Amino acid sequence: MSEGSHTAVLLEQAVDGLKVRSDGCYVDCTFGRGGHSRLILARLGRAGRLIALDRDPQAVAAGGEIDDGRFRMLHGRFSRLAELAEEAGVTRAHGILLDLGMSSPQLDDPARGFSFRFDAPLDMRMDAGGGVTAAEWLAHAAETEIREVIKNHGEERFAKQIAAAIVAARARGPVGTTRQLAALVAEAVPAREPYQDPATRTFQALRIHLNQELEELSLVLPQCLQLLNPAGRLVVISFHSLEDRIVKRFMRDNARPDPLPRRLPLRAHELPQPKLRLVGRAVRPAAAEITANPRARSAVMRIAERTEAA
Repeated sequence: MSEGSHTAVLLEQAVDGLKVRSDGCYVDCTFGRGGHSRLILARLGRAGRLIALDRDPQAVAAGGEIDDGRFRMLHGRFSRLAELAEEAGVTRAHGILLDLGMSSPQLDDPARGFSFRFDAPLDMRMDAGGGVTAAEWLAHAAETEIREVIKNHGEERFAKQIAAAIVAARARGPVGTTRQLAALVAEAVPAREPYQDPATRTFQALRIHLNQELEELSLVLPQCLQLLNPAGRLVVISFHSLEDRIVKRFMRDNARPDPLPRRLPLRAHELPQPKLRLVGRAVRPAAAEITANPRARSAVMRIAERTEAA
């Protein structure tokens, strides 16, 4: 895979899950490099419409290269979905896609500071136009906060040792590069998992925290529900258990009717209906896709359909 390229995970399955209708209106909340968006456009007719969002200016620039009157690219966090959709004149959608996690161009660009495979400034911001870098955060965060972030967002059992090592190192000088942080983690972790660099969980945790990824996801899901037409589909691809847990709980909870007081005298047609209907089971990439694109190995896709319930 060349730098700047990206292979969309579960491409056909995700777009199939949207049940694209030729005259429908769709939202790709995570454009990336446009793999899913291009396939949606290929299935839309002349009256169809697609809006795409991304918080990464480089992804927005890539979206600007699509010359199609049915398509509009917007720059912003997907937690602003309702606002951005209104800006684009979209009040209802027939399908919404969320492909969470990182794109290959983000991971493969040393300047972005997401990967310990390169020696680069420790940045990790999805939108470099705002917010603090990972290096800036590590320079000022309390040891307890660093420990909690690494423990909760990275599910790292050696978070205490890693946080202590970072604080001790910054007393001697800034922790400013990816390789520097990775080396600190490697020294602090007493036991290693096979086939995984000891810094993997720490880098994941910092990235999730700095970009507020879990908060963003929790904010966008209710907006998706409000924006979807009845029979509209919500398709979400997640890449680690923390994301999938939020998606699974949201879909499950909204696939149940609101509880009523016991013994309330209601006829069957008067009972509250759930807002979502779960569609199939969780989908994971086949072995062939994982072989062709190892970054797909942790992907989990869930699909739900909007009901007629208000």
